[in-house]
Amino acid sequence: MMRKKRKRGASPGPCRSHGHDPDTAPAPPPSPEPTRPAWTGMGLRAAPSCAAAAASAAAAGAEQRRRPQLCPPPLALLLLLLLSLGLLHAGDCQQPAQCRIQKCTTDFVSLTSHLNSAIDGFDSEFCKALRAYAGCTQRTSKACRGNLVYHSAVLGISDLMSQRNCSKDGPTSSTNPEVTHDPCNYHSHAGAREHRGGDLNPSSYLFCGLFGDPHLRTFKDHFQTCKVEGAWPLIDNNYLSVQVTNVPVVPGSSATATNKITIIFKAHRECTDQKVYQAVTDDLPAAFVDGSTSGGDGDTKSLLVVERESGRYVEMHARYIGTTVFVRQLGRYLTLAVRMPEDLAMSYEESQDLQLCVNGCPLSERIDDGQGQVSAILGHHVPRTSLAPAWPGYTLEAASAHCHEKMPVKDIYFQSCVFDLLTTGDANFTAAAHSALADVEALHPRKERWHIFPSGSRGSARAGSPWAVGLGLPCLIFVLFL
Repeated sequence: MMRKKRKRGASPGPCRSHGHDPDTAPAPPPSPEPTRPAWTGMGLRAAPSCAAAAASAAAAGAEQRRRPQLCPPPLALLLLLLLSLGLLHAGDCQQPAQCRIQKCTTDFVSLTSHLNSAIDGFDSEFCKALRAYAGCTQRTSKACRGNLVYHSAVLGISDLMSQRNCSKDGPTSSTNPEVTHDPCNYHSHAGAREHRGGDLNPSSYLFCGLFGDPHLRTFKDHFQTCKVEGAWPLIDNNYLSVQVTNVPVVPGSSATATNKITIIFKAHRECTDQKVYQAVTDDLPAAFVDGSTSGGDGDTKSLLVVERESGRYVEMHARYIGTTVFVRQLGRYLTLAVRMPEDLAMSYEESQDLQLCVNGCPLSERIDDGQGQVSAILGHHVPRTSLAPAWPGYTLEAASAHCHEKMPVKDIYFQSCVFDLLTTGDANFTAAAHSALADVEALHPRKERWHIFPSGSRGSARAGSPWAVGLGLPCLIFVLFL
């Protein structure tokens, strides 16, 4: 009698009872059921073994039919596996490398980082960059579905276009450095060098300022109070020269202030001929000495003079060297602020090493302790009677209160204001210190360095403390009148 052959590979269902089959070898003893995670029971306790489930079914068939099957069927296991793989590889399905929102944002930053809102044409260039940014986001929209950064960027673009009154249609900025390379735009060829691998980091900028009695902030952010009477070079490199002339402020004092500034923008290939700007007290022109207000050819000038306040405030923007210069008159004296790329500022010959912005004032010309403290020379008591010539109209308390109204942060600019008031009695020096700090905030590239606080002094007083100001300033002023 022929026996039915079992199909090869067939196996009992996962929950069949293991009864005796005369055609098969005795079944080995069941191995211990592996521990299952609690979540496989869908909130119930862990499922029993299949054999135990079968025995329970034999004992209570009706109840077993009403209860859900606790052994996961193959379809449920498959779905669970697919869900796990989907969670593990959700990022792979989206393929972030195809979502180019980061590239769009980087290009927008590179197109706008060099723009200055104070320059004519800023809105036009900014709107061009915004339209290019919007176009880039549209091209990558499909790949960026569900990307929060992408959707945030789209909303941000819409807000900026509304704020700047930018139309959606119009010219756009090209994001290809090779296409936008302009030999008379420093930011353009600096970006091209970076694109070719010449520079790994964006160009860094340096700041130098001179104001008041005079107080000098060097390219290295060193703060000094100097005498430097007469003509002195602040900057003298291969691209720019700046010379200041200082005169005594109060008869019998070594303190001086600036009454003349001469700036020379040196000829630079096809970008501009040499241009000279000169300002003296009560004559702050809105043009170069040759009567022109710009340098270079074409609609977009590579060098431009912009008058912000007639006879009081002038800006110069040199696109071809990425440099900005502010000149102000406050009272009878002038102030200066310069921002320049580091690679150009440090491009000079060995014979040009006398530059106050680079190396500071010579030691013999300094009237502080070399650490930027106008409240220097602590620990030396000077009788009040000997200070009488140095207090023309202001007490220390009155000077401090007057300066604090304009400068709530008691940093080195606040101390310089107090020092100048006690030395000269001229309230215009308060405006000079305040404007100097405003120029720092406008031009200095690093916000964390805007404020400079005096370093620890040699005495027991903490630098910047009332004792330091109260004792140090009178002592320093006394030295000026020796």
